[in-house]
Amino acid sequence: MRLIRLAVVLALSFVLAPPVAAAQPRVGVLLFGNPATDPNFASFRAGLTDLGYVESRNIYLEVRGAEGKPERLPDLARELVGLKPNVIYALGGDVAPSIKAVTDTIPVVVSVSLDPVQAGLVGGLARPGGNITGVTLVSSDLAAKRLQFLREAAPGISRVAVLWNPAHPDFEYKETLVAGQRLGVSVQSLEVGNSGDFDVAFRGATTARAEAVIVASSRQMLLNQQKIVELAGKHRILLVSGWGPWAQSGALLSYGPDLNTIIRSSATHVDKILKGAKPGELPFEQPTKFELVINLRTARAFGLTIPQSLAVRADKVIE
Repeated sequence: MRLIRLAVVLALSFVLAPPVAAAQPRVGVLLFGNPATDPNFASFRAGLTDLGYVESRNIYLEVRGAEGKPERLPDLARELVGLKPNVIYALGGDVAPSIKAVTDTIPVVVSVSLDPVQAGLVGGLARPGGNITGVTLVSSDLAAKRLQFLREAAPGISRVAVLWNPAHPDFEYKETLVAGQRLGVSVQSLEVGNSGDFDVAFRGATTARAEAVIVASSRQMLLNQQKIVELAGKHRILLVSGWGPWAQSGALLSYGPDLNTIIRSSATHVDKILKGAKPGELPFEQPTKFELVINLRTARAFGLTIPQSLAVRADKVIE
């Protein structure tokens, strides 16, 4: 009888016991910089929070940062792959290739400011194929719009230069060249391979009598933002770029995607994959929201009066 009662108690304990919690999904994260200070990583985390994820409760992030040392990326990529996470998130067009080189099976989500097809990350934007998908900041008409806005702000401009990194695959320079031909603006190429080339590039722009420099987005440009702004001021050349912080730092204007929105959407791709979607079937997302920021202080310093027709279209005007 005692054995029967014991068996009944054990059976009831098994039936009434709470189910064992499912293992938390693990997301590997590879960053170029420091995870504690990278604002774009903060946006990605915020995107996960928006989707209901709470770290250490229903998701676990394995974060590795190269601390600004690109030579560390391959080893960190191999380390993350060795952890066998459910998904890997790579932030940056210079970061993503390190992950691609070490896995073709683990799903990968990337946020890049280059063309992922030209960079060889995927076979196409609509249907990437393979194990990689994500978001790109590239949009085909952005470069042309920047030149158009520059001409509206400074109608007398006839010569511009494009500061770009040829190792960063995108079509900003070529698109600006085409737009220049349409608008009657001469476009000069200023290729910059390393930080020491910036002084040479701006001297070349001055020699060619360029009246403005358009900065093509890449990490190299972002890391040297202050230097570029200072050189533009030294050479009395107008500066135009793709993201709001440039205008806030002294560029005449910036026009580009809302970085916070596009990075947050990377979290949506991660969420879909964790719920069973295949990365090769998830289209790459391109920006749909763009911000025009105009710095009136810079305009006044160059003797420019921003026309009201342009000012009213700005998302932000810096007085």
